[in-house]
Amino acid sequence: MSRILGLDSKLHKSLLIPFREIKVECTVPRDDGSFVSYIGFRIQHDNARGPMKGGIRYHPEVNPDEVNALAQLMTWKTAVANLPYGGAKGGIGCNPRELTVSELQRVTRVFTQKIHDLIGIHRDVPAPDMGTNSQTMAWILDEYSKFHGYSPAVVTGKPIELGGSLGREAATGLGVVFATEFLLDEYGMSFANMKFAIQGFGNVGSWAASFIHQKGGKVVAVSDITGAVKNPNGIDIPALLKHKEKADSLKDFEGGDAMDLNDVLVHECDVLIPCALGGVLNKENAADVKAKFIIEAANHPTDPEADEILSRKGVTILPDIYANSGGVTVSYFEWVQNIQGFMWEEEKVNYELKRYMKRAFNDIKAMCHTHNCNLRMGAFTLGVNKVARATVLRGWEA
Repeated sequence: MSRILGLDSKLHKSLLIPFREIKVECTVPRDDGSFVSYIGFRIQHDNARGPMKGGIRYHPEVNPDEVNALAQLMTWKTAVANLPYGGAKGGIGCNPRELTVSELQRVTRVFTQKIHDLIGIHRDVPAPDMGTNSQTMAWILDEYSKFHGYSPAVVTGKPIELGGSLGREAATGLGVVFATEFLLDEYGMSFANMKFAIQGFGNVGSWAASFIHQKGGKVVAVSDITGAVKNPNGIDIPALLKHKEKADSLKDFEGGDAMDLNDVLVHECDVLIPCALGGVLNKENAADVKAKFIIEAANHPTDPEADEILSRKGVTILPDIYANSGGVTVSYFEWVQNIQGFMWEEEKVNYELKRYMKRAFNDIKAMCHTHNCNLRMGAFTLGVNKVARATVLRGWEA
């Protein structure tokens, strides 16, 4: 990539090395009075284009290499989306399911005490990730504010009552749908009469399915860890959402037939949207994928070997670095609203999200045209190029 862009090898190396890696010990009392210690991380990758931005995950296997890779990915993602941010990522190596709410609160507050002088509105702005949510952000905000005064813009993904943005919850799913719309438009197609298969029916998958259904697309297969449903005439998504809310599972839904979880990825459809884990499309199943388009709503769902097989088959892949950037874009809007002390209506949030995603899509297209490459390469080249430009303009060699 740096060869395509003609980057200086010293600059190339400098872009890969994180700006700062933080590792802290978080010792807290359990509810039974015993003490437990966890390791907290924050990797701040790059701040050439603005404050660093990225999630905090609570997971037993938070490993520094993975956090490092995700922080770097955020640097390119925010650049592609045209947001004035760099990338960061963090986490605590704990299992949130094994902790009570008060224990989670104590862990979060201790972690915040340890890193409060290294994060901040114009330094590094955390957000929720795996195992964390808006409540976690509320605790970080409260603890940070004890040191720095009320600062709602220090984290995003907050509860609405504490300065969270309207539209944030649906943002990633809605962004996926906007991205799909722009891509289909390039091929003279629209949602009507197109068949969609969605793997993963959590926050992103369920919102994406709802919007596709509203726009007249046929969702013919849906899966999550609890089960999978298919219906060649299109699943009634509002009914499936009601069923999932009641049963906490996709099993026994009457508006479709049960199917094997793994078959959703190779189901007969026009557009496949993986919304769950990374690496689900690999050399074992890539050859059997029937979709013409893959929209990467999950992070890194296609491994490199699958990428190769799919591009040989002529499948168009819209890369994660762009397709799932709706979440971080609306996080940016939340930050902007907090700094202004002026909140927007949901219509404005969604209007601006569409505008930002359209502009990024056009930028990627132009990059693909210039370098004669696929969408993934175009998006990465665009991201790296923007960060490299900012780094040089700021005078990195001085």
